[in-house]
Amino acid sequence: MKKTAIRPRRSVLYMPGSNSRAMEKAKTIPADVIVFDLEDAVAPDQKEAARESILAVLRAGGYGRRELVIRINGLETPWGDADLRAAATSGADAICVPKVETAEQVLELAARMERYGAPAEQGLWVMAETPRGILNIQQIASAHPRLDLLMLGTSDLAKDLRVPHRPDRIGFITSLSLCVLAARANGLDVLDGVHLNINDADGLREVCEQGRALGFDGKTLIHPNQVYIANEAFGLDAQAVDNARRVIAAWQEAERQGKGVAVLDDKLVENLHAAEARRVLQLSDAIAALEGASA
Repeated sequence: MKKTAIRPRRSVLYMPGSNSRAMEKAKTIPADVIVFDLEDAVAPDQKEAARESILAVLRAGGYGRRELVIRINGLETPWGDADLRAAATSGADAICVPKVETAEQVLELAARMERYGAPAEQGLWVMAETPRGILNIQQIASAHPRLDLLMLGTSDLAKDLRVPHRPDRIGFITSLSLCVLAARANGLDVLDGVHLNINDADGLREVCEQGRALGFDGKTLIHPNQVYIANEAFGLDAQAVDNARRVIAAWQEAERQGKGVAVLDDKLVENLHAAEARRVLQLSDAIAALEGASA
């Protein structure tokens, strides 16, 4: 299931499945995506209760047009298969799986989703958060058409790589770029890892800007106060939208004149620029629809 429609994924907020109050509050938070978490945020003795709470929340609805995702426990854990079975028919838009390291794991996940009755439109998101997963990321990204998105898990990756969380994230740059390359080569979206300091607004803004410059579509988040910054950093301002319209207009005029290129503000405009401008306008429309529905 390669992506057929553009969906805003600027801000992707984890919500612990064991916290019913937080999941209810998420209905009012302007995050593009809510990830109901059964893995890291839930203690072992609360896993099964959290699973039932998430299923109840999804049945009740009330999240508008936000994309809703369940992060399950890995299949190697005592809870993973039951999580996957429940998530497949939960109504969630996608299932997120941690610590995926091989294409074979992707194929097994997709096969079980099919066997457990997952609808064709339900996506599979996989987390790249181990050295082996990063090194295999191209094979992972191309393994199955149900795969829709790659998500970086930089906290676990930092531990395994033995690199510190520096402001410049120098120890992660290779891993981040490899994941962006694999995503783009296979028509997938890709999300940057979390920023652990929830009160560091300036630091969050800096890494969001860096992530966008590296090619990411959005940022995974651990606290509601991080949402606004991610939406702004990965969003589109009026100037970007206006420029996209002008690029398309210039290209269309060149086409009418039988020309292969146009000139706009002393810069060449080719077909590739028009294609990117159309993507920008589609994303702008999708953001406007999401925010209008959430207002």
